[in-house]
Amino acid sequence: MKSNRIFIAWLRWPLFLRIAIIICFILLFFGQLIVLLEPKQYHTIFDGIWWALITVSTVGYGDFVPQTTPGQVAGMALIFIGASFVTAYFATLAAAVFSKQHHYVEGKVSFKGKGHLIIVGWNEKTNKLLQSFQTIDPAMPIVLIDDSLKEGPLLENVHFIKGHGTEDVTLRKANITGADTLMITADQHENEVTADMQSVLTLLAAKGLNPSLYCLIEILTDRYVKNAERAGANQVIHTSDAVNHLMVEHFLLKEQLLALKKKRHMTLHKHITIIPVPASLAGETFLTALHHFLEHHVIIIGVQKKEGPMMNPPFGYELHPEDELISL
Repeated sequence: MKSNRIFIAWLRWPLFLRIAIIICFILLFFGQLIVLLEPKQYHTIFDGIWWALITVSTVGYGDFVPQTTPGQVAGMALIFIGASFVTAYFATLAAAVFSKQHHYVEGKVSFKGKGHLIIVGWNEKTNKLLQSFQTIDPAMPIVLIDDSLKEGPLLENVHFIKGHGTEDVTLRKANITGADTLMITADQHENEVTADMQSVLTLLAAKGLNPSLYCLIEILTDRYVKNAERAGANQVIHTSDAVNHLMVEHFLLKEQLLALKKKRHMTLHKHITIIPVPASLAGETFLTALHHFLEHHVIIIGVQKKEGPMMNPPFGYELHPEDELISL
């Protein structure tokens, strides 16, 4: 039973480590053997080990060569026995490195850093968030948690963890206890109610592991806003309210600009005015118009086209005679 325990303990060691130990024994054995067989050619045990290493690695410098038949037989045996183990060692080592890289891409490697940002859920909003954060602070460590991706996005300083954000195992892989901020985005693969339920559960799991964690959560429905606040959210982003506000604002702006088109010299809330494009600026770029009106202490914020207002157009936009300028 004792020998069985030793054998099982040996098998538990990493394969590349076991092969490396066997190679060391082979080098020591044949290094000592060649010194005994040819003491005149190999003066020290180090000479023998050097010859064994060069022979087994098939480099063959030729600085030490067996001169006798027993020595040559020992060299042949070393090549047959040792070369196979050396080949297996490098193959195992290469496979281990490849497996490590593959596991990293698949999101199976835990994150070891601290002070990082964790984002739960992959969607177009998350993609834009990552791009924005990389622009603001390229060195910011970010951990992305998602269960739908097969492989993580290959972005600098973005560590992918595959799993569900409601599970403690997944959050621990992301080192939730060492994180600085958590952002939870709504799951677009579920209906709104289910997505909000999962977001709140993720928040509860994260707060349970790290109560001091600063959390931002996206909520789609009204009924779960209070639940998110009770669960410990520092900031609740109500997507429906935000989208509704933006759409209404743009609609009102369009209606007000249409009214101003009939009364060119009136102002919108005493701030916005419509100015016809001067003949000298027709065909010029929007940037040229900006410089022209800045000299007259007028700020241009957009262009009123036939199709509707275009706020903050590209600097290279070419002004047409029928266009009108929106100014403050």
